[in-house]
Amino acid sequence: MRPQLFSVLEIGFPAYFVLLITGFLFATIAGALWARRIGEDPDVIIDLGLAMLLAGVVGGRILHVLADGYFWDYVHLCTGDLQLIDWRITQAECASPSYDGVWDAAKNVCHPRHTDCWAWAKFWAGGLAYYGGFLGASVGAWFLLKRDKFPFWKAADMAGFAVPLGLTFGRMGCLLAGCCFGVRSDSPLALVFPERSPASEWQAKAGLLESRFQASLPVLPTQIFESAASLLIVAYCLVWLHPRKRYDGQVFLAFVALYAIARFLLEFIRSDDRGAAAGLSTSQLIGLGLLAGVFALHRARAQGKLAFDFGR
Repeated sequence: MRPQLFSVLEIGFPAYFVLLITGFLFATIAGALWARRIGEDPDVIIDLGLAMLLAGVVGGRILHVLADGYFWDYVHLCTGDLQLIDWRITQAECASPSYDGVWDAAKNVCHPRHTDCWAWAKFWAGGLAYYGGFLGASVGAWFLLKRDKFPFWKAADMAGFAVPLGLTFGRMGCLLAGCCFGVRSDSPLALVFPERSPASEWQAKAGLLESRFQASLPVLPTQIFESAASLLIVAYCLVWLHPRKRYDGQVFLAFVALYAIARFLLEFIRSDDRGAAAGLSTSQLIGLGLLAGVFALHRARAQGKLAFDFGR
């Protein structure tokens, strides 16, 4: 685990954010090369990548705030309610000028002293839900492609291999940040995260550890599993399916379906807080909805009943 990847002029660069941007760059470059190869304007793809990044961050942050179980934390931080607890701060750090918190001796935790009504918007500190980003980026792409009159379904097929490529890097950023960890396991594949990591904090709150100042118990590295699954989706969509597709949009629909299935299964072995309803996580519920939508769109596209395209 390495939450801060490097620093420049005493400015720290969070690992998750750095890997997120790296994934975005690789995905955009791959998309631009694809556009040039098929005779389309690669500048449109670069603009599309920027629009999707911005819209994706907004969507990912909103879903995180609303559905990942932290909504009331952000409310309490804004109102000054001391129900908000920071488990990762030591007593010495709590009283330091850099944090200026209030130490709760009874609970052995630190409460933020000052209100911060904009904490919910600080995405660079971590906290982005993939499906929120996916939906936000999809809306941004819709409007930009319509404006530029770029073939919508062709661009969607490009996203079918570019987006999982970006995810491959993004999930490794999750590994370095320590988030999105798996369930307790004695498997040889299991990893131990350091003290005060998200896994250690969660296990301490769950009573599995005496203190968050202990290294976590071994957990499954679900971040690596999802990164590997995303890479396999890239290989399938780009190398095998794209040259054989029967209609524009098929590659994109295949990506959405394959990722939804992989994510649905991986959610069963994740332990981090990410919202739940009806016994399923937020991502599983969204994934089921997307699978139903993919099935309907596949039938419509295959039968030529959904032929809209912005084109030229």
